[in-house]
Amino acid sequence: MWLLKLAWKNMWRNRNRTAITIAAVFFSVILSILTNSLQDGIFDNLIKNVVSFYNGYIQVHKQGYWDEQILDNTFEGTSALEDSILALENVNALAPRLESFALASSDTLTKGCLVIGISPEKENSITELKNKLKEGEYLNEQDFGALIAEGLAKRLKLYLHDTLVIIGQGYHGAMAVGKYPIKGILKFGSPDLNDQMLYLSLPAAQELYGAPKMLTSYVVGLENPSNLDPTAEILRDKLGNEYEAMTWEEMMPEVVQHIRTDKGSLVIIQGVLYMLIGFGIIGTLLMMMVERKYEMGMLVAIGMKKRKLMQLMLIESVFTVLSGCILGMLASIPIVFYLNRYPIKFKGELAEVYEEFGFEAIFPTSTNPEIFLTQGLFVICMALLLSLYPIVKIARLDPVAAMKK
Repeated sequence: MWLLKLAWKNMWRNRNRTAITIAAVFFSVILSILTNSLQDGIFDNLIKNVVSFYNGYIQVHKQGYWDEQILDNTFEGTSALEDSILALENVNALAPRLESFALASSDTLTKGCLVIGISPEKENSITELKNKLKEGEYLNEQDFGALIAEGLAKRLKLYLHDTLVIIGQGYHGAMAVGKYPIKGILKFGSPDLNDQMLYLSLPAAQELYGAPKMLTSYVVGLENPSNLDPTAEILRDKLGNEYEAMTWEEMMPEVVQHIRTDKGSLVIIQGVLYMLIGFGIIGTLLMMMVERKYEMGMLVAIGMKKRKLMQLMLIESVFTVLSGCILGMLASIPIVFYLNRYPIKFKGELAEVYEEFGFEAIFPTSTNPEIFLTQGLFVICMALLLSLYPIVKIARLDPVAAMKK
């Protein structure tokens, strides 16, 4: 107990030195938490962008549909099936779709497009389709108008309230032909989506393709996206072999590979960051040992055992590191939450590049509590490991040489 009291008093005997040491740990913790929070926030926002474009977190299809995406591989949408999916704990939304490729035509111009029959409000709850509306009106449940992507409209030289013709192959090889007024024009960040997307209400699409009550997929919205894989696994068990439940990672492996590559490069940046943190902490420890060399030599000379002195120094290091770490974690909380609510935004040409590829030009932070705990513990462990340096110096201390000025 007396060692604890003495260590605490020693900490504040030289307030400037202690303040510098605590400050080194304090800023190290803040920097470490902000870096990791920003990294996780950027990737979470990237995934959110990808999901909100079109795919959703999970899609349910008839078994084999993903390998052969044709209308003959559709299934009948029933309220019982929808209720069974919505009954899952982590599922908070469900959007039915009927989709197929077709030709969109206007007078002499024709272009291939992806025709998607949707339940407008349910679709909007997952992909926020209404927010992509550039002009015109959004669809309603029984609408027989169309929403067309901006790039596709430009290629066909179509404008709001013009009429387009859709020609394609329907269910079981039937002919699919229909005329639809353009009710709204959509703008997607992704060039691929912007050049080919065409939306109809679900009844209109089912009538066009001669597939009443039939669907190609259910798009599943999740309350907690971090439980993506467990939810997909439970869904597969519940649906059985007749259906396939695929996560966005399985449907978009190229995006997963992109994220892994970026994370790999960020590991190097984090390694450099931790090296800088380590140098900052060891620098304060070196300063402390130089200042207290005479004091330690005198304590050993008057009879204090080196073992007790090493214990004293270790307790001082623990007190100092813990103080800096706790203060750093507390100070980082409002900063992280502020940057989460008001993220870093890019403007000008850089923002245009991001938006051209379908990503928001913002860098938000993640408020995951694990980041605060893991980074705080990592810096504590690093600081305590570096605190072994003073203990080694004490073990090799020559009191006579130490007291020479």
